[in-house]
Amino acid sequence: SSLLEKAVSREAKLWKVYVPKKPTNQDTDISPEKRDEAVRWLRDVHSQLKLYPETLCLAIGILDRFLSTIKARPKYLRCIAISCFFLAAKTSEEDERIPSLRELASSSKCGCSLSEILRMERIVLDKLNWDLHSATALDFLYIFHAMVLSCKSGRLSAALSGLNPSQHVALLTQQLFHCLAHNALLQVRGSLLSLG
Repeated sequence: SSLLEKAVSREAKLWKVYVPKKPTNQDTDISPEKRDEAVRWLRDVHSQLKLYPETLCLAIGILDRFLSTIKARPKYLRCIAISCFFLAAKTSEEDERIPSLRELASSSKCGCSLSEILRMERIVLDKLNWDLHSATALDFLYIFHAMVLSCKSGRLSAALSGLNPSQHVALLTQQLFHCLAHNALLQVRGSLLSLG
């Protein structure tokens, strides 16, 4: 599938092995556990705003790519995370579904001013060379799910456990979101994680 080839190529270009940072000082380093906490918080914000699953997955990908390139203090983590989320929403959502910055700051209770979020957004964009389009684990999940459905195997009916394909992929998506909130799984490429 050409979609799969493009996604694999994109993943190979941007994916790096995650090296967990052992905090040397609680005030100066974002620990893997703090990262997981931020991802779970983004998951709650995403659920509250009822945005596309692609938005959350891209936000987590942007957050992880950014955190792998810089050293940041934990006190900035929510500002970083909500900025990544806002960038992902502007990338993945239809224009009328994108929350306003004011709405996002208010509903997320991030504790950041609008100008702080915009300033952090610019820092994230600069550090990532304005390249936000990475292949996410969710992209691979959708591709692999479609490939399995196209096989029309008798085993597929058993695997779906009485769910229609949309319900099944929604269930798998929720399971993937839980996996993305565990830093130990950052050692695994999104393409492989989506197969689990």
